[in-house]
Amino acid sequence: MRIAVAYEKEEVFQHFGHTEQFKVYDAEEGKIVEARIISANGQGHGALAGLLSTLKADVLICGGIGGGAQTALQAAGIQLYGGVSGNADEAVNAFLAGRLDFDPNVRCSHHDHGAGNTCGDHGCANGGCRH
Repeated sequence: MRIAVAYEKEEVFQHFGHTEQFKVYDAEEGKIVEARIISANGQGHGALAGLLSTLKADVLICGGIGGGAQTALQAAGIQLYGGVSGNADEAVNAFLAGRLDFDPNVRCSHHDHGAGNTCGDHGCANGGCRH
């Protein structure tokens, strides 16, 4: 199983569409066997799902994520675990143990607020966009 985490400074990054790196974990029999950091190369919202598909990710763990990205992930067959915060390694270990705290209804709808708003303006920095 391959698990990708939107990643920054050891933590789950809180805005999928702006992530600059993913930490990608390969797991077998419920244990991490390899982990590496992959650059997103400034791909942006739409292309990130394609990048994860190219990496053959089965799962994405992230903070906030918009509806368009969610649709693209679903179309690529990538399971989403959004609304996650904290240490990336701990999140993956919790996922593998079946105890990851995530928000199945996570939404990052700040794109509808107009110019000048950033994800952190409305709570994404504290565990994902949920309004």
